[in-house]
Amino acid sequence: MNHDSYDDAYISGILNAVKTIAIVGASANDVRPSFFVLQYMLNKGFDVYPVNPGQAGKDILGTKFYARLADIPVALDMVDIFRASAAVPAIVDEVLQLDPLPKVVWMQLTVRHDEAAARAEAAGIKVVMNRCPKIEYGRLSGEIAWNGVNSGVLSSKKPIMRSGFQSFGIRQK
Repeated sequence: MNHDSYDDAYISGILNAVKTIAIVGASANDVRPSFFVLQYMLNKGFDVYPVNPGQAGKDILGTKFYARLADIPVALDMVDIFRASAAVPAIVDEVLQLDPLPKVVWMQLTVRHDEAAARAEAAGIKVVMNRCPKIEYGRLSGEIAWNGVNSGVLSSKKPIMRSGFQSFGIRQK
């Protein structure tokens, strides 16, 4: 697969299909991007499991930190990697040991490792690199466009704002 660009259908298909997400490299520091992603995805109705050995056993936003993927007591649909690219091969090794295998390995902005991605894809796992699920969810749902970011859509219609967080409209908590 070409990982330089992704069709919107590929990304939205992933975000609509997954329910359980592990965030490897999640931080308890509320000014870190991984904290924002964790909070956002929880608020969108995903079941999110933060993975950080230094925080294992502690609570964050009503969920428990885990030391490693194998410690998470549920099957994962997606593993979101918030670590440097050099750490990706070892994380993919850990992913490939899970049973059942997750549907998706997602690498955050600036994170890319083509060889590890090829190994995951060879095992039947979809891969996204150098993207943020929070940004992609917001972009595809139209949420980001409301904040003045160019969505590529010209319209004179004002979006209908509902209370709480916006969603694709199909995810129910």
